[in-house]
Order: sequence, then structure tokens, then C-alpha cells
Amino acid sequence: MKKILVVLTNTTRYHGTNDATGLWLSEATEFVDEVTKAGFQVDYVSPQGGFVPLDPRSMKYTSGRDLQIYESKDFQQRALMNSLKPSDIDPKNYQAIYYTGGHGVMWDFPDSNDLQLITQKIYQQNGFVTSVCHGIAGLLNVRVDDQYLIRDKKVTGFTTAEEILAGKKKVVPFLNQQVATEHGAKFQKKRAYKEYAVKDGRLITGQNPFSARAVANLLLKNI
Repeated sequence: MKKILVVLTNTTRYHGTNDATGLWLSEATEFVDEVTKAGFQVDYVSPQGGFVPLDPRSMKYTSGRDLQIYESKDFQQRALMNSLKPSDIDPKNYQAIYYTGGHGVMWDFPDSNDLQLITQKIYQQNGFVTSVCHGIAGLLNVRVDDQYLIRDKKVTGFTTAEEILAGKKKVVPFLNQQVATEHGAKFQKKRAYKEYAVKDGRLITGQNPFSARAVANLLLKNI
């Protein structure tokens, strides 16, 4: 069975505030919709395992097929209530890993050594490493052969301009575009909130919440 590992956040609020955050739902459901239609099985993992909160703002953009996946028993149970822990994962079982976004990931993705090790192993076994929007935070500190995975690679993710437009620039602990550039990436971008995904070798990244299907389709063309 062909399998892809989908990474979700456990963070329930913007740190230092009472404002709720979590997974941006469509960044999971749109990607899952595309890859499962193509015959892939998905597993869901989070830094701590277990409960995955939803960013309430993301529900405003949920309808149609996204809503059907969200309502399914499989997604409710395996993604939102009982996501796997990193210790449950054998990287050899996966052909790709996909980091979803939502602002919550800014706090629990970057320093998860366990997720970094899983990502490193999947990449080293000729698997694909992918992300969308804030999900690039999970790639920023991944190292392969003693250097940052994203170094000298074309990548994209939620831009500083988009963070300003979202009204969260002063709340997030860092800016993905800035750190990616500091770690040697060739950061690419298009107009704010325009669908955009970029591939560099076995690294595929999407700019914003509207880019999940573009990431999935790039992956499916190359995997």
C-alpha cells in the first residue's frame, strides 16, 4: 500500500493570548482528497499525538468535499481525535510526508526533533518532503548531511506580506519567510493568497491555504 504521512498541530491558541488557533482545515482535507483519489493511504501524526484542534477561522472556508472529509468518521477519529505520535511512525512505510499549516504549527513544528528525524529518513530513502503555508515551519530546522534541507532549494510558504494581511505578524514567534531565507533557502512567492506551489527535487512547498491541492498535484505528478 502506498502511504503518505500527514503532519498536524496540537497547538490550541496563539501563545500569550486567549485567541484560538490550530489546524487550517482545508490544508489537510484538500491534500488528502487529492492523494486518496490517486490511490494513496494517509496516516496522521502530530508532535504529541492525540487531539488536533481546528483554527476556527478556517471553518469559514470549508464546504463541499472539504466538509465531507471533515465529517467522515475516519478523519474525525484518526486525524482530529487520535493522531499518531512520532514514536508510532516507521518512516520506511511512507513515500512522502506532508506538513499542514494553521498558525498553531509555528509553536510545535519547528523544534520537534522526532518529526525532524522522520522527515530526514523519508527524504534519505528517496521520499518526498512537502508542506503548505505555515507548514514550512516544520521544514526550517530539518537537516540532511549536516546542512539544512532547505538550503539552496527553491521553497515557498506563508509570506511576511500575508502575515501582515492576516493581522498576526506581531503575534507569531517568527516569520517563516525570514527564517527560511536565513537558513539558505531560495524563497519564492507570488501575489498574496494566490495559489502557488514550487518543486525543487523531492521538496515541494505551497505558499498559502489556497495551495494545498497544487502541492498534492505536483507530488502526484512526480512520486
